[in-house]
Amino acid sequence: MPWQQVTARIDQDRARETESLLETLGAVSVTLADAGDEAVFQLDRESTPLWRDIIATGLFSDSVDIHTVTDRLRQALQLPHPDAVTVKRLEDQDWERAWMKDFHPVRFGQRLWVCPSWSEPPEPDAINLMLDPGLAFGSGTHPTTAMCLEWLEAQPMTGQYLIDYGCGSGILAIAALKLGAARVLGVDNDPQALTATDNNRAMNDIDADRLTVSLPGEHDDSPADILVANILSGPLQSLLPTLAALVRPGGHLVLSGVLSEQTEPLLERYAVHFDMQPPRQQDEWVCITGKRHTD
Repeated sequence: MPWQQVTARIDQDRARETESLLETLGAVSVTLADAGDEAVFQLDRESTPLWRDIIATGLFSDSVDIHTVTDRLRQALQLPHPDAVTVKRLEDQDWERAWMKDFHPVRFGQRLWVCPSWSEPPEPDAINLMLDPGLAFGSGTHPTTAMCLEWLEAQPMTGQYLIDYGCGSGILAIAALKLGAARVLGVDNDPQALTATDNNRAMNDIDADRLTVSLPGEHDDSPADILVANILSGPLQSLLPTLAALVRPGGHLVLSGVLSEQTEPLLERYAVHFDMQPPRQQDEWVCITGKRHTD
């Protein structure tokens, strides 16, 4: 059966109203997503974090009068611009199998493989990271993640303490441990990401005391030998004081999730605390590395 997808761009104050309205109009699912380059890092356990500008998406069966849905949305939310609400028709498919079909084992560097949990590792004797991204982002296929994995694979990781800030599925944290890190702290503002990271830890037979997860601000502030933050340029700009404090003198910093045109402002900002290296680029994305000042 085909589906109809309705998308509305709204502000934070209308999020719950829009969610409720879409459900009342017959949506079988409703999702809220960031409409811009923003992340929320302070999370109250009693609430769900929201962005300032939001994309609300409702999925409707083919039998629903979608014109009535969009008219009600525009009227209730006072969205006069025709592009504020859009409709897309989706052909029916097995969504889970379609996603799984596109996720294959991938090698990073000389010895690290990331393999979906339902696949046999191509090289059983290599360093194999078994992954089920689940509800969290991060399968290694995006250039930002790939560049971080390649950097980690090339480092002497034995005995290192690493912080993965914005851990998502836990792919970078688990890769570091597989490569020899002594322990890793995974930080994320999304509780689902922390759950996914912990599940992937268990899947890879890693002891819980080697990989701990935490919401921002609720973890040990001991500085790390290496800090990896694969987030976005906007949050990385504002997080400088936090991230700099979490890297020991002489320790390494890896920043990703950055577009090429966003590189120079980040290099200038982080150079206050780090000796920054020439960035590495893949497609339009860059990975920035630096070493914490020792004085």
